[in-house]
Amino acid sequence: MKPAALHERIRSEIEGHILSGRWAPGDRVPGEVELMAQYGCARMTVNKALSTLATAGLIERRRRAGSFVARPRVQSMILDVPDLASEVAGRGQAYAFRLLRREVRKARAGLDGPLGTVGELLELEGVHFANGVPLAFERRQVALAPVPEIADIDFSSEAPGGWLLRHIPWTEAETTITAANASDVEAEMLGLSAGTACLCVERYTWRGATPITHVKQLFPGHAYQLSARFGPRGAG
Repeated sequence: MKPAALHERIRSEIEGHILSGRWAPGDRVPGEVELMAQYGCARMTVNKALSTLATAGLIERRRRAGSFVARPRVQSMILDVPDLASEVAGRGQAYAFRLLRREVRKARAGLDGPLGTVGELLELEGVHFANGVPLAFERRQVALAPVPEIADIDFSSEAPGGWLLRHIPWTEAETTITAANASDVEAEMLGLSAGTACLCVERYTWRGATPITHVKQLFPGHAYQLSARFGPRGAG
């Protein structure tokens, strides 16, 4: 795997401080001169990292004042992006992921939703297992322009979703949950009869204004549940 460019490393480390809560909204981000000294690099490198963070909506750059952690946008409801490996392990079961297909292709405007104009996509198909039993069949597309390093990951020991959660923090997600009957291929992968009722979870994630990934996961109806706890709109 190729080492990340320095501006990407700077961006990633600042992004981690923000999304972990270590730097709160309104906190001042170290200035260009401070970052140049810390990383031993040119102003252009630091400026590129800060510009990317500003575009992603994570920081605000104020002329003559510096950069500050941005205030988060208010959402009416939050449904977290789960890590299936952690959820399965939390139930005391053995988790595994089997990659079935891997392909790089051009994004298709009008057909790939928010990812339709991002250039190249890494397309992956695989099956998640719990104690050796199929838990979910997954189809995923990842935008390569904002996540070039994913092209070097073989996913023989880690599922794409888990890798993304650990390495590419997201700032916004859109989740759609529907009932679906398993197609012949999907049923075969899940060890079901064709047409069996399943739970389909479809999700897009963004980092700021940049779309990162689209995933469709098909679960046998008896094997998975989603829950969310929230209050009435406007409360608090």
